[in-house]
Amino acid sequence: MKIAVGSDHAAYPFKLELIEYVKELGHDVTDLGTRSAERTDYPIYGEKVARAVVSGEYERGLAFCGTGVGISISANKVPGARAVVCSEPYSAMLSREHNNTNILSLGSRVVGIELAKMIIKIWLETGYDAGRHQRRLDMISTLEEGGTCG
Repeated sequence: MKIAVGSDHAAYPFKLELIEYVKELGHDVTDLGTRSAERTDYPIYGEKVARAVVSGEYERGLAFCGTGVGISISANKVPGARAVVCSEPYSAMLSREHNNTNILSLGSRVVGIELAKMIIKIWLETGYDAGRHQRRLDMISTLEEGGTCG
């Protein structure tokens, strides 16, 4: 699987270790930045990862910041991005099965590296169970296009 990865400065060392782990799992990983621990702004990298995934160039994205929240909010501003912040594996699994999330956000100040690896592994291995869930994703798409759901 082709995976785009991005982070801000707070998650830079975290990102580097997780990139190596994802490569060990057999995936093709591209680091979209940041390239140092020098202070930067997470919306830049949330957007980069989201645009890379939504364009179809990458199948999934990983986005990291201190909490995972800011970078996921930024990523979700790109239509078609479905970023989720997870701090445990169960939500990561259900986010894939029910919501077909395409970006996983983690907080380097929230989860330890071993837990992050567990979350990433299950998120990458879990497929989307379209069925009854597709109707809801279609509703989300309607909202992105300026429509209403109800």
